[in-house]
Amino acid sequence: MTSVKEFRVDASATADATGRGRFVFTDAYSVFDWGQMPDAIPDKGASLCAMGADNFERLEDEGIATHYRGVVDPCEIDETAGDGTDDDDPVSGGTTDEEATGDAEPPIVPLAEASAPPTQMAIELTQVPDLPYEGPAAGYDYDAFHAAGGDNYLVPLEVVFRNRVPIGSSLRTRTEPGDFGLDAIAEDGDWPDEPVDLPEPVVEFSTKYEQQDRYLARAEADRIAGAADIEALESLARDVNRVVTERAEAAGFVHEDGKIECLYADGELRVADVVGTFDENRFSYDGRGISKEVVRQWYKANDPAWVDAVKEAKAAVDGRETDDWREICEETPDPLPDEVVDAVSTMYAAGTNAYTDREWFDVPDLETALDAVDGL
Repeated sequence: MTSVKEFRVDASATADATGRGRFVFTDAYSVFDWGQMPDAIPDKGASLCAMGADNFERLEDEGIATHYRGVVDPCEIDETAGDGTDDDDPVSGGTTDEEATGDAEPPIVPLAEASAPPTQMAIELTQVPDLPYEGPAAGYDYDAFHAAGGDNYLVPLEVVFRNRVPIGSSLRTRTEPGDFGLDAIAEDGDWPDEPVDLPEPVVEFSTKYEQQDRYLARAEADRIAGAADIEALESLARDVNRVVTERAEAAGFVHEDGKIECLYADGELRVADVVGTFDENRFSYDGRGISKEVVRQWYKANDPAWVDAVKEAKAAVDGRETDDWREICEETPDPLPDEVVDAVSTMYAAGTNAYTDREWFDVPDLETALDAVDGL
């Protein structure tokens, strides 16, 4: 609901078959589920596209099924191609704000053959039915979602994996260290004021299409998953976590946490959306965080009125006939100062260079980029 990727449909999914489409990565960003923020971060879209493609190809090399088909070389993109909105198409393949149909699908290549940082990723499409909201008493109608999706649908869950509990992690408000056998590090039962490594990765399930994400007990997650097997979803998340963690370590990063989304088609699960980027996952480098969390923390420190208003609106929507808390939020976010935009842009680009081991962007090295973020 708050995605900052655009979407192209080249062949629509049907009840019996997946389709073909493309993610178009923009430089927009979203924090606190707000949706598109007032400004843009240059090179962010290309950074995430290159990093996501790199991870998808690593997953495919490990035999992990995904919806990824390759990237569009920037030199093949026709900026004048048709962009008409396809309002009549009832299916899509991911979390996007904008669905459009272009002309013929451009040539698709592996990431290594892209001549410059790509901004378009080719994917398989599945059905994404509407999730009706029936009011505060009945809640969301997942039975209607699955009746429409049949055996070819995007699983309406996010599967979250955690290797560490960094500052800003929701585990700090929902759990105690003792829940993970970490009593020795706790002071009065509280988490310490520094990142904590978990003894084993933790997997959780949260809602995907509700206006406010909810962490779910396993039984409810199993019901919401429909025909998709909850054990298989957890196993797939652990496999993805392993592959991303191994690559992160090889590139000098610590992989702290992340998530996957999955499509269910032809009786199997495939990893969908985008995997292992600085928006979907949290990484650190030399003890310093490198992810969208940098922007979240800036807003907490510099625009607390808006952050507080978001929290209040999310709480106040409970019991109302509408589930859209943004309609009652009394504040809007301030734009980022130019120096913050520049520093965050360089962080994304330098991080992608380091993670993919290719100089996609002409920017300083990651240490220098993080020094600039630290100075904000």
